[in-house]
Amino acid sequence: MNIRHALPAALAVALLWCLPAGPAAAQSWPTKPVRLISPFPPGSSADVMGRLFAPKLADAFGQQFLVDNRAGAAGNIGAEAAARSAADGYTYLIEPSAIASTVSLYKNLTFNLERDFDAVAMLSNSSYLLVVSPKSPARTVKELIAMAKASPGKLNFASTGTGGAIHLTTVMFMMATGTDMVHVPYKGGLAAVADLNPGQIDLMFATTQTLLPQVKSGRARALAITTPVRSAAAPDIPTVSEAGVPGFESSAWLALVAPKGTPRDIITRLNAGVGKIGQTPDMVERFSTLGAETQNIPPAQIAAFIHDEIAKWAKVVQAAGVTLE
Repeated sequence: MNIRHALPAALAVALLWCLPAGPAAAQSWPTKPVRLISPFPPGSSADVMGRLFAPKLADAFGQQFLVDNRAGAAGNIGAEAAARSAADGYTYLIEPSAIASTVSLYKNLTFNLERDFDAVAMLSNSSYLLVVSPKSPARTVKELIAMAKASPGKLNFASTGTGGAIHLTTVMFMMATGTDMVHVPYKGGLAAVADLNPGQIDLMFATTQTLLPQVKSGRARALAITTPVRSAAAPDIPTVSEAGVPGFESSAWLALVAPKGTPRDIITRLNAGVGKIGQTPDMVERFSTLGAETQNIPPAQIAAFIHDEIAKWAKVVQAAGVTLE
C-alpha cells in the first residue's frame, strides 16, 4: 500500500478509537457504581437529598448510586473534587445554592461553576421563612420595615455565618427595603432560634424545615416566605414579594451537575430519571415534610438559572463587602 494513502487511513482509525462512544455508550450506562459528591457533611441538606435520591436512582438504572461526602471550605473542596473528576458519567456534584455565591466570596477558587460543570437535574427547591421574635410588635413585613427605618442600626438579625446564604439573603432584604440592621452570626440555626424566642434576636431568615416547627410551637412569628409562590407546607404565610417587597426571591436549591464534557445522552437520561423519581407520590410527600418541592426541568434551563443566581448574589456580596479566603 502507498504510504501516502496508508498514513491518513491509519490516522482515521486512531481518531475513531479516540472519539466518545456516543449514544451507544449512553444506552449501556451505567456499568459500574455512580458517585454523588456532597460538598457538605452528613446531615446537611445536600447529603440528605443525595441519600433520598440514591436508592431510587439505583433501582431505576440498575447500579449503585453512592453519596460521597467531601466537606470543607464552605463546599469548595467537594466542588473542586467533582470538577477534576473524569467526565465519563460516573461522578456528579450535588450543588447547593450557597455555592452560587462562592464565585464572588472567594477570590482564589480553582474551579468555575459554569466553565467546569454541565447542569444535569434540579433535585429540590426550598424556601426560607422570615420570622421575628414573639415579643416583636411587628406582625407584617411592612410593619417590620417601618420599625427598621424608624431606628436604623437598632434591630439585629441572626445568620448561620458571615457570607452564608442566610446572611446574604438578609443583606438582599436590606438592599430591597432601604433598611440598616445589625448582623449577629451564629454557628447554627437552632442556636439562633433559642435567642430569637426571648427577644435577644429581633429577626432571622432560615429554611422552612428549620423554622416552621418553631412557628407552630409559638417560639417564632412568621411574616413571610421567600419563594415567588406560597409553600404548600405553609399556605397561610404570604411571600415577601406580596407582603410588600415586590420581586424579592431567595431559595435553598439543590442541583445535580456533572464535570464539563459528560456525554449529553447520559445527562439526558439522568435528567429524565431524576424528574420521574421526584414526581412519585412517596417522594412528593417526603419533600412536603421537608418544606421542599421538586422541579422537573431540562438541563439548559437549569444552567440558565444557575447563571442568573451567580449574577444575583455577586451584587449582594459586593453590597455586603464580604470576602473570604
